[in-house]
Amino acid sequence: MGVRLIVVDDHRLLAEALASALKLRGHRVLAAAAPGAGAADLVVSRAPEVCLLGTAAPEEPGAFEPVVRIRRERPQVAVVVLGPVPNPRGIAAAFAAGASGYVRQDERIEGVERAMVKARAGEAAVAPQLLQGAFAELLNPAAQPDDEATRLLRILTPREVEVLMRVAEGEDTRVIAAGMGIAPSTARTHVQRVLMKLGVGSRLEAAALAARTGLLDRAADRPDRLSGQPDQG
Repeated sequence: MGVRLIVVDDHRLLAEALASALKLRGHRVLAAAAPGAGAADLVVSRAPEVCLLGTAAPEEPGAFEPVVRIRRERPQVAVVVLGPVPNPRGIAAAFAAGASGYVRQDERIEGVERAMVKARAGEAAVAPQLLQGAFAELLNPAAQPDDEATRLLRILTPREVEVLMRVAEGEDTRVIAAGMGIAPSTARTHVQRVLMKLGVGSRLEAAALAARTGLLDRAADRPDRLSGQPDQG
């Protein structure tokens, strides 16, 4: 018996090609659509048995928001994610959002079909090794570096990281300038840039954000945090 499904992918051509292949194999495709942002509305309104949701970036924030909404409003719909081979964090995010399966985008049509049938039956449709890695990630999230701290460290220059650490230690502009061997006006400029990059309005907020995300501990271990570096602007 064929599966009643919807195929959604950011690339319409891929969605339509997959839909055509599944139709030829006896499945009832209610819709093949793009972009992925409209997936939830489409699935909620059409109520298929299975939704094949293609995503090129499973680790991006918000990638699985459509899955969350579908599971909340149409819990009977099984969502199978079609994606690249990510690290376990991407697969874990899919299952944490409520997906019933995860299939590699380079899988043969037979593999996609098997995953659809398993998902419709309420089974986990994912390769055992991928599922094992995903469960390990869900059970031990603290083993991975803090995402927010990593992001913040990427947008701050080494000198700005040092300024932030000094701000968190309660140093005022004059003390920061003396400690770093720069003019007070330069120190003030660095502080303002740090606040702007962190998206906060005060030194206190910057210190609180750094502490909450673990940025201070990560920054203390960063090898390029040297006071003697040239100013990067």
